[in-house]
Amino acid sequence: MALLHNKHVAVKGISACVPGNSIKNADNTFFSLNEINAFINNVGVEELRVSETEVCTSDLCVAAAQKLLEELDVDKNDIGILVFVSQSPDYYFLPNTACIIQDKLQLNKETLAFDVPLGCSGYVYGLNLIASYLSSGQMKKGLLLVGDTASKIPNPRDKSSSMLFGDAGTATIMEYDERSEGIYFHMATDGSGYKAIIVPEGGFRNRFSNKSLTEYKNDEGLIRTPNSLHLDGFDVFSFGISEAPKTCKKLMEHLNITNNDIDYAVFHQANRMMNEKIRKKLSLPENKVPYSLKHFGNTSSASIPLTMVTEMREDLRKKTNRLLLCGFGVGLSWGTAYTTFNNIIVPELIEI
Repeated sequence: MALLHNKHVAVKGISACVPGNSIKNADNTFFSLNEINAFINNVGVEELRVSETEVCTSDLCVAAAQKLLEELDVDKNDIGILVFVSQSPDYYFLPNTACIIQDKLQLNKETLAFDVPLGCSGYVYGLNLIASYLSSGQMKKGLLLVGDTASKIPNPRDKSSSMLFGDAGTATIMEYDERSEGIYFHMATDGSGYKAIIVPEGGFRNRFSNKSLTEYKNDEGLIRTPNSLHLDGFDVFSFGISEAPKTCKKLMEHLNITNNDIDYAVFHQANRMMNEKIRKKLSLPENKVPYSLKHFGNTSSASIPLTMVTEMREDLRKKTNRLLLCGFGVGLSWGTAYTTFNNIIVPELIEI
């Protein structure tokens, strides 16, 4: 049973960076006005931040990290671990992007650094990883970088996903703190659903070939290539509205807490209709469930910290907040965390 508790760990700051380039879905030229309006009304995404071709996820994460390290006045020698969670690394196969980032940030060469190729559940998984290392007290601080340039993965003519995904990179600094109760987690995986969100070609199972770039129309009339994102909307929707409420309830029951013990529930920004069904299944009031989806789209693993920066910044900086964080999606994997943030550092959103 993946119910976990990492003691003596606290989040000290969160920052986020997005591309300055904003694309409005209403201006999309590939689809009819009726298709666009239906998408906006059902999914809730009006605009996306889209990075230039030469901008990688690591560039967004490094900008977020530099600002956060500066505002927290962190001694870089205190960073014992760097984890980069992303499905859009600088290089597909090697080297790990975390190693490149360690050099860019000029962290100590004895910093433990590695990549984790997870998407929608990635922020919760990343928190758990670093918390596990820190809770023993053998490291002082950890740097979690989470993000994706997810706009580059769909075929632009695929109406199921091309208007959905935006780009963002985030940084979270955690530290060992004997006074902190720590972070509680519930984690889960169901690999039988791996085909629900997949890029079929380009890896070692199905190698890239000339045919990988050939467009075709599937049975639902969606235009894709074998090397672009394939999203099974029905399966993903069914998965999300089923497993996300279950994982939240399981952790809450384990901790013997109710909605009154939650100041904010921050969900992966998957789809407005899906997330609203999750919220209602948990009987959470609207004011406790913030959204960044409207202006940034689904930013994959970055969506939870991006939502905290853009929608909750003042509360996080000035108050103590009890948070329920839930990520769910590609893998299929999902996870929920419960913790308290005490007046953390949250710089304003960075644009590059």
